[in-house]
Amino acid sequence: MNEVWNLDPIYKGFDDPNFEGDLNALRQEVESFSTFVGVLGETEPLTGLKKGIAAQERIADLANRLAEYATLRQNADSRDPQAGSHLGRIMGVYSGLAAPAAAFESWAAGLQNLTELVGSDADLKDYTFLFGKMQKTSRYLLPGVGEAVMAKMSLSGGSAWSDLQQYLTSTVPVTYRGQTITLSAVRNLAYDADPQVRKDAFEAELACYDRIKDSVAFALNSIKLETISDCQLRGYQSPLDRTLQHSDMERATLEAMFGAIDEYLPKFWQYLKAKAKALGHENGLPWYDLFAPMGKSSTRFTTEDARDYLVELFRGFNPEEADMIARAFDEAWIDFFPRSGKTGGAFCAGIECLGESRILTNFDGQLGDVVTLAHELGHAYHNHCTRSHRTLNRDYSMPLAETASTFNECVVMGAAINRAADDTEKLSLLESQLQDITQVICDIYSRYRFETRVFENREEQFMDAAALCELMTEAQKASYGDGLDHNALHPYMWVNKSHYYGPTFYNFPYAFGALFARGLYAQYEKEGEAFVPKYNQLLYTTTVATAEETARVAGIDLTDREFWRGALKTVARQIDWFCEILEECKS
Repeated sequence: MNEVWNLDPIYKGFDDPNFEGDLNALRQEVESFSTFVGVLGETEPLTGLKKGIAAQERIADLANRLAEYATLRQNADSRDPQAGSHLGRIMGVYSGLAAPAAAFESWAAGLQNLTELVGSDADLKDYTFLFGKMQKTSRYLLPGVGEAVMAKMSLSGGSAWSDLQQYLTSTVPVTYRGQTITLSAVRNLAYDADPQVRKDAFEAELACYDRIKDSVAFALNSIKLETISDCQLRGYQSPLDRTLQHSDMERATLEAMFGAIDEYLPKFWQYLKAKAKALGHENGLPWYDLFAPMGKSSTRFTTEDARDYLVELFRGFNPEEADMIARAFDEAWIDFFPRSGKTGGAFCAGIECLGESRILTNFDGQLGDVVTLAHELGHAYHNHCTRSHRTLNRDYSMPLAETASTFNECVVMGAAINRAADDTEKLSLLESQLQDITQVICDIYSRYRFETRVFENREEQFMDAAALCELMTEAQKASYGDGLDHNALHPYMWVNKSHYYGPTFYNFPYAFGALFARGLYAQYEKEGEAFVPKYNQLLYTTTVATAEETARVAGIDLTDREFWRGALKTVARQIDWFCEILEECKS
């Protein structure tokens, strides 16, 4: 089986004539669109709407193909000079779309009979939701050349600082027990069965950040100041307000979710303290033991094992998804193993020109790595379900982006726990799932709190590495409570997590996705096969509806705290079960 993904179906390389041809075509399309927008005032409205949408579809298809290829090349090896250079060229051309796209949006939103025009034409009806968003967001667009200026400046501003963080964290050498390894490799050791390995790896990880902390601090400060300035210029109340509007999500939903989480945080602290006590710690769990395995599970997976396991499992849930998973393994959609220069963590990218996806992981053969594969394959299936939409209707918002991925985690872990041979294996699997949900509740909450404080401070002051570390530990104490040992926290999580260097507040969507998916999975357990068509329809809806409207496909009110409590109750029951098994194992 392949170890790296195959990008050849997109382009054979940067010297592929098709690459340069598409880049030239993109440049011509952007220039042509700009010219077209310049005469919109003289164009019959319905004709203008149809031509504008058709042009943006062509631009999106070209830009997505070019940018995905260059980005995937860069993620596979951040030291690839061609990838960074060509990605800059692509974004330079694409940034020329900002001003005419804003002008088209303002023109369309200003049409008094826009709703009637869209409803009267078969080609435009598909974009009803898109035009509705234009009407809501047009007032935040910058006039004149404002959008073009912001897009151009971002290339040497926020995007460049983000690239710096990615480059530094993917190339920083880590000295572990006399050997030099990658940051991804040393972080994988947090899951090792040997407690001394975990502790040594944690200390080696923290030590490596000292080499890059100041540079990354500059990156974070610069990105956040750029975001603040952007929000002020556009008239958003705050960066969070901007994120919620871009996410098509109501503040009432966010408040309902975090309100329920606040009620249940002590339950997560109970789990952490129980784990700490079982591992011999009296003052809460030290950070280096957060991912310590428990129970007995010596199961290791090759990539072939992972394929067979996931295909068989999802065949019983949704044959359509099982077929897609088999394709992903068999047709080289996945880049599996860690290596120097490769981006850490995992992600999935939709390759719309192929009707496929590409997945990056740092596979180490443990069950958690199989769960990660299932998570990313969930994103791929989400892409699969929305692919029949028109080109401009394929992007789902950040909160809904984690729905299918986290649902897949529930499928894998639910099956694994049910198949467990005895209590020690159940303990191992249950603990693995509780690790994950604690990350997307407690750790995500700490990241949300940290980012909130950074925005509160950044307008008035530059925060050096020490100040950022202090904010990080304060956020961890508030979110993890007495579940963690306050003398063994992780002050450098702001250096490591790429989420701070991309979309603003790309943290709460993980908590949203985890709890929303758990609520959906509970419905699946009740309804069985009858749930699957509803689930597919819900995923299809995510790109053409708000978060609240999408949830209503499954009969869910996201602004009702009781829904979120219901999802958290399923976690609470698992924590009680975990504690019971620990007690039984003692006796």
